[in-house]
Amino acid sequence: MKELMEVIKKHQDKSGKVFFILEEIQKRHNYIPKDVLKSVSKETAIPLPQLYGVATFYTGFSLKPKGEHVISICHGTVCHVKGSKMLSETLEQELGIKEGETTPDSKFTLQSVRCLGCCSLAPVISIDNKIYGNLDREKLRVLLKQYRNGGDTC
Repeated sequence: MKELMEVIKKHQDKSGKVFFILEEIQKRHNYIPKDVLKSVSKETAIPLPQLYGVATFYTGFSLKPKGEHVISICHGTVCHVKGSKMLSETLEQELGIKEGETTPDSKFTLQSVRCLGCCSLAPVISIDNKIYGNLDREKLRVLLKQYRNGGDTC
């Protein structure tokens, strides 16, 4: 609770404080726990539906726990044409989950995004906001193995 009060105090006088408070909570927990959202509402007198509205409107916020590593697969037009479906299929097979899910061990979350802004590297994914491009099945499997064995070694 002390940590939450520090976050609220830090942002209380800012325009758009709801966004900044939720953003910091997301960074600390890797998602926005519902009990923390209720506490924010109580401590700031911001109605809970307003907080939920912001938390569910922005795709960068999540009310569900995410894995240690968040893998975002670009499904923009260029990536789609150059093989993002193959990347999705490979990751779903390797991880045993579908897009929008987290592995049972909480190691990986797989999500779909519209564009990562790296069309010249298509097809691309990001892992923990680090971009990897020009991928094929084998490169993707090697990359995933590196993350399974301790993180970003690329």
